[in-house]
Amino acid sequence: MFKLYTTRNSGNGYKVRLLASLVGAPCEQVFLDFAAGEHKSPAYLKINPRGQVPAIEAEGRIIWDSTACLVYVARRYGGESWLPTDPLGMAEVAQWLALASNEIQFGLQAARGIVTMRRPGNLEECQARGRTALGVIEQRTADHPWLALGRPTIADIACQAYVEVAGDANIDMSAYPATQAWLKRIEGLPGWVSRVQ
Repeated sequence: MFKLYTTRNSGNGYKVRLLASLVGAPCEQVFLDFAAGEHKSPAYLKINPRGQVPAIEAEGRIIWDSTACLVYVARRYGGESWLPTDPLGMAEVAQWLALASNEIQFGLQAARGIVTMRRPGNLEECQARGRTALGVIEQRTADHPWLALGRPTIADIACQAYVEVAGDANIDMSAYPATQAWLKRIEGLPGWVSRVQ
């Protein structure tokens, strides 16, 4: 059993909740009050000094950052399937984790924040980064069912959370039919949960 600290609207927290459900990992969810700034409170900053979600408590340790949390859950509960240990397999997954942490994070996620939460930033620049990410995913999923290794891995989970809400960033997803089909495949996985569940 691990404890997941997240907020109701966090896509990064959703990634960890989704993977936990897909691999059947026992997870206690602790929802922080984002509007009240609980993620910046002194108590929570002792858990995650970055003041962000998600973070997990597992086996007497704290792990923060969605990628690190995905790695832990995948290796602890999913074995070789969700994150292999062989060098080439791990590298293939890792390149998609990098896309999620760069173009998706600073593109789709940032643009969504500008549009839906009125955060400061250059919407056009963020949308351009987001379209770059979507183009990469579209190219891959046009002839591969999954992003890495021909099967679902944490590569898919890391990228899916903000791709599925790209419309919130005022990006027209009709230009990405293969990506939309990939999202439907993820939704069809046994154990899938929506971000609002």
